Amino acid sequence: MSAIYIKVVLFLLASAGLIYISRGSLTAPRSHGFYRFFSWELILALFLLNAGAWFRDPLSWNQLLSWTLLCLSLIPLAFGIHALVTRGKSDKNRPNDAFLLAFEKTTSLVTTGVYRYIRHPLYCSLLLLTWGIFFKQTTWLAVLLALAASLLLYATAKADEAECLRFFGPAYQDYMKRTRMFIPYLW
Repeated sequence: MSAIYIKVVLFLLASAGLIYISRGSLTAPRSHGFYRFFSWELILALFLLNAGAWFRDPLSWNQLLSWTLLCLSLIPLAFGIHALVTRGKSDKNRPNDAFLLAFEKTTSLVTTGVYRYIRHPLYCSLLLLTWGIFFKQTTWLAVLLALAASLLLYATAKADEAECLRFFGPAYQDYMKRTRMFIPYLW
């Protein structure tokens, strides 16, 4: 069995799982989950494209940068999920948000912990993951996949903010004024 065939099969199997997870969001084209699904697909394609280079030349500049970004991606992910689960007061019956994943159905605006500095730690994590995977093997196709995934993650964050403004109202608008999207104090 050729490597390309295996990668295609893995892409299709993983895509089936992502479709299942995103099934609610895929019926709501302007939802953050809709854009997130396509960013996940591009990240998956980037991962499979660069899978052969994962451990090649481990002390090269691009591998060191890659591993740094991949390790850093775990920090906002862990702190972001922890804050949402412990302080978000999730309610599976949150009205008008059937497309949200369970841990996203928060009823309390989380503005502490990592959310004190950035509004989107989970998307920050995905951006770091994307570019960490990209630096495993920098090709033109990888550049295109990483840029497209990054643009979709930005669209995801903007759609998420629109949803939060609708649900949390002026409190979220005030929160947006004192925080950055992805990088504390910068952006």
